[in-house]
Amino acid sequence: MEKKNIDWANLGFNYLPTDKRFVANYKDGAWDEGSLISDATVTMTECAGVLQYAQTCFEGMKAYTTEDGHIVTFRPDLNAARMEESCKRLEMPVFPQDRFVDAVVKTVEANEAYVPPYGSGATLYIRPFMFGSDAVIGVKPSNEYQFRVFTTPVGPYFKGGVKPITIRVCDFDRAAPHGTGHIKAGLNYAMSLYAIMDAHRQGFDENMYLDAATRTKVEETGGANFLFVTKDNKVVTPKSDSILPSITRRSLLVVAKDYLGLEVEEREVYFDEVKDFAECGLCGTAAVISPVGKIVDHGKEICMPSGMSEMGPVTKKLYETLTGIQMGRIEAPEGWIKVIK
Repeated sequence: MEKKNIDWANLGFNYLPTDKRFVANYKDGAWDEGSLISDATVTMTECAGVLQYAQTCFEGMKAYTTEDGHIVTFRPDLNAARMEESCKRLEMPVFPQDRFVDAVVKTVEANEAYVPPYGSGATLYIRPFMFGSDAVIGVKPSNEYQFRVFTTPVGPYFKGGVKPITIRVCDFDRAAPHGTGHIKAGLNYAMSLYAIMDAHRQGFDENMYLDAATRTKVEETGGANFLFVTKDNKVVTPKSDSILPSITRRSLLVVAKDYLGLEVEEREVYFDEVKDFAECGLCGTAAVISPVGKIVDHGKEICMPSGMSEMGPVTKKLYETLTGIQMGRIEAPEGWIKVIK
């Protein structure tokens, strides 16, 4: 299929509508078959559950053109499983995991012309999401829901190359103990908006959230998990019931252990330890790894030994290996790559 006439090299990380999106509706206790449609608009009652009580969850993933010309996506089964957990926690009906993956495949296939070519630095971002769609005025779950998948071509998260960022220790809490921090609920992101904009106004790129109960342990940022490297090259990531189980982070731990031969550890990470780490990064779908060069704790600077000019050596190896797997340059573990075309 002929590609769209898009300046792939200069794409930003913004929404650009594509030709088709998948839509399925839940009513009277069952999902319909769903279909691909052209209309990008959503029409619903003013009293919809999503508008009144934020009953919505979503996923984020990408499709790539590999070195040998295939269109693939990365571990969509884990996105399907994570959305199932989000739905259960929000009292929403589960969209079956096999149907989730099938809907992603169908949507990417229908928008093949928008999948950026290999080597462009761009990818096709995929956004599956679900929301309560019928009228709900009392505080209760909706009776009807809509599941949708749309795609949009995006450029690299960091224009001009990856540079270490400066983050601050945040005074706000991201998630309550026993709350919804472990699921990908829209409400988690709504409450983080003030904190991230406040960080930007203060000259920081991101927030470091500490645990809400004791404010002594590192949790995550508003949209990414932390990954640390010790001075003896051990890869450490925080463990908490309030952290979203990042698919990128889980994949990087496998890469560290099985591809790079590094020791990995998932455990509680106390903030007092941060000054002793050699490298720090934020990991997620959008950027894979964003290196952190400086952490500011109410005026006190923690400067990572890896510096502010480039990724640390271990972080760089992790980044290059995982992106190599995603782009088909390095053989992937069994089941990681879903070939679409």
